[in-house]
Amino acid sequence: MIEPLDAHEPDAPERVRVLLVDDHDLFRTGLRNLLEEQQIDVVAEAGTGVEAVALVRELAPEVVVMDLNMPGISGVEATRQITALAPLTRVLVLTISDQDGDVTDAIMAGACGYLLKDASIHELLRGIRAAAVGESLISPHVAAKVLQRLRASTAQPEIERTIRSELSEREIEVLKLIANGKENAEIAAELHISPKTVKNHISNILMKLQIENRIQAAVYAVRSGIV
Repeated sequence: MIEPLDAHEPDAPERVRVLLVDDHDLFRTGLRNLLEEQQIDVVAEAGTGVEAVALVRELAPEVVVMDLNMPGISGVEATRQITALAPLTRVLVLTISDQDGDVTDAIMAGACGYLLKDASIHELLRGIRAAAVGESLISPHVAAKVLQRLRASTAQPEIERTIRSELSEREIEVLKLIANGKENAEIAAELHISPKTVKNHISNILMKLQIENRIQAAVYAVRSGIV
């Protein structure tokens, strides 16, 4: 079973500024109330992807909690536009869909986390706070399903060639452990290096492969066939 990527709860600012994006008013209202009770600052709400992009441009929230199925542009396309417009704003998907294609599309569009709407409020808070500090959280069920499917598909040798030409041997070791769901502390223990060194390696991996976050890195590694 693949564990959730970066499932630990990192330190985070007391008040994270969040934009809620969902086309159901009642759901947004209920979620807003729950989050504000937990010291999350909901700066605005949007009912469509177009509104979400406009509000990100205006308000620059730290985290966008994004549904996928909305009228107009999809949550995936809104995520893609937001990550291009505001790279420091993190998108956390919160949706009912655990379909492989939706998950992969959202991650590759730049989402740094993916949770299902049956997640607990505690899990959602962890996801928001992880996103706010640039970490990633994905439901264990979703992570297992998607990565297992990718492993069963045909490896793409051109991706493996890119990885082997761009990354050092140590960085490849770190990438393989990321793809197997290891947290930073576990990677540090396995490779006998410090957590800070692990973070530096991950930053280098993302920069060299020109990808946004460690979930994308896991997908990239699995698609390459190196794990």
